[in-house]
Amino acid sequence: MATGKELALIAGGTGAFGQVIVEKLIARGLSVVVVGRRVAELEALAVKHPEVIPCVADIGEDAAIAQISAKLDRPVRIVINAAGVPVAGGVMSVTTDAILQAINIKVAGFLRLVRAADAQLVKHSRLVAIGGHYGLEPTAYAATAGVGNAALMNLSRQLSLAYGPRGITSHVIAPGPADTERLRNVLAANATLKGLSLAEVLTELKGESSLGQFTTPQQVAWAVGLLVDEEADAMTGSTFMLDSGRRRGLP
Repeated sequence: MATGKELALIAGGTGAFGQVIVEKLIARGLSVVVVGRRVAELEALAVKHPEVIPCVADIGEDAAIAQISAKLDRPVRIVINAAGVPVAGGVMSVTTDAILQAINIKVAGFLRLVRAADAQLVKHSRLVAIGGHYGLEPTAYAATAGVGNAALMNLSRQLSLAYGPRGITSHVIAPGPADTERLRNVLAANATLKGLSLAEVLTELKGESSLGQFTTPQQVAWAVGLLVDEEADAMTGSTFMLDSGRRRGLP
């Protein structure tokens, strides 16, 4: 582990999006504290990237605040919640417990990360949550993603107001769908409902983009790298849409 470098703090760093984000942060000259519950996955990532500092903690629990804070011995340049929520079906079938779990991981989990890093945040530090376009474009088949991401955008705006006097900014990155195993699980119930194959539903979803494409993990990592720049101060409180042209509404 290198010493002396500023830190990045990320939850969800072992996932499909998270691993690419970790690589981008390392390329930007940061050491990366990766928070997760699965020891083996964290250790494997640390073997692959010597700049990774594993932190075993569950951001769904308040105990994680002290556990994460103990790993942060230097200024934290950026805090990222890239943790996903379980696939739990549409609004007509989702359990209320699944909704609460989504809010706990997406929203309260982000707040726990921020509180863990608070003492090490400096001017131009970034508070970043990876949300999703379902928070602004509701759909009947992705209840947890829609509710969790909408609440996340509100929290980010509140954090931007609270941390602004310290020169610390808050952001949500809202990707459109990415062709991942998780998306295919989300769409399975919708395909059954429509009497279509999964491949047909994926093609239909891709067609909702004005570009006719899905968002990629590399594009999300690009946005994270951009936010590290000091010039990104001007975007505080904003939701950074990376939906490949899906949103039709204004603003």
